[in-house]
Amino acid sequence: MTVLIFLGGLIGAMALGIPIAYALLASGVALMWQLDLFDAQILAQNFINGADSFPLLAVPFFMLAGEIMNVGGLSQRIVNFALALVGHRKGGLGYVVILAACLLSALSGSAVADAAALTALLLPMMIKAGHKKEVSGGLIAASGVIGPIIPPSIGFVIFGVTANVSISKLFIAGIFPGILIGVGLATAWWWLGRKEDLVLPEKKTKAEIWQSARESIWALMLPVFILVGLRMGVFTPTEAAVVAAVYSLFVASLVYRELPLSALLPIFTTAAKTTAVVMFLVAAAMVSSWLITVANLPAQMVELLKPFMENQTLLLIAIMVLVMLVGTAMDMTPTILIMTPVLMPVIKAAGIDPIYFGVLFIINNSIGLITPPVGTILNVVAGVGRMKMDEVTKGVLPFMLAEFAVMFIMVAFPQTVMAPLRWFAG
Repeated sequence: MTVLIFLGGLIGAMALGIPIAYALLASGVALMWQLDLFDAQILAQNFINGADSFPLLAVPFFMLAGEIMNVGGLSQRIVNFALALVGHRKGGLGYVVILAACLLSALSGSAVADAAALTALLLPMMIKAGHKKEVSGGLIAASGVIGPIIPPSIGFVIFGVTANVSISKLFIAGIFPGILIGVGLATAWWWLGRKEDLVLPEKKTKAEIWQSARESIWALMLPVFILVGLRMGVFTPTEAAVVAAVYSLFVASLVYRELPLSALLPIFTTAAKTTAVVMFLVAAAMVSSWLITVANLPAQMVELLKPFMENQTLLLIAIMVLVMLVGTAMDMTPTILIMTPVLMPVIKAAGIDPIYFGVLFIINNSIGLITPPVGTILNVVAGVGRMKMDEVTKGVLPFMLAEFAVMFIMVAFPQTVMAPLRWFAG
């Protein structure tokens, strides 16, 4: 009964067009009434405590870093470097998109920021070269999924706080799976474009490649600093976000000199507005999370999934399919906040490594950003690229299937995640 009331309140509020944060609060209040626990003071206390978290400070700083990178020329130089390396090959612009997405994801950790930058920079070039517009837009949207997987990742930060697991280990564990997603996209792109008749860019000389590498070295050093710092214990993930923001500001303003003082206020304002939305959502979700625990919903979920508990692979497949379905209707952040406190007791009861599950869970939620009808990244690519939504949706389907295939390979073979984690973590 408690499950029906919670889900009914949440889905009913969303159906009325209420924003997801307020819908979470409404479903929480409904659950409090049902449990005879309604108290405005408890509601307010849990709401405030939900956002009062040191690790969550990483969110605004990573968002600020992403905004600075796009405006300050770091993203442009990453794309130029990728163009110099593989732009001349057949289908090379598609490989540039994937390579640039992997490099950009190691800078900002924001799928939306990466997708917007890649669309603005590369979509016109791909169309001019002769690639189909919908397929090009679909590849860019699918490549944006890599953003929340390769560290630093805002999704890992939110999951780590909600699930109470090591954010540093999640960061390290996401490196190899993110690369595998890129390989899956490259394979799908090669298969779709093997018969295309294209106008290829000229091959860059060694001197031009070296010049591009020198210009992008300042941007490329940022992920190295972050990963080495985390690995050596120099700073925490939250402090790494501050390092990313300060370093980006230094490079954009003093090295590349493409960030004038007049641009700082709009950048800080945009980052603050985005942070406010995310943090309000987190705070509202923590109210529901507390009530989910009080109502003993995790124990009910464990009982519901008991037939799968003896087989970890079947259990993970069932959970991944459930998350896939939720991802078609809900954005990444609320899905993480709502489902994590319900699923983590199931994962622990089944003896599944929380870090391994966290990587799969974030990959699944990331792919949810390109699953219609919600598909946040689809809307970004359609808006920035001036495309119809159905064009982007049609173009993204083969790449989305490739990403799901890679994810289920990781479900079937846990060592694809755990072995690189043990190697990177020493």
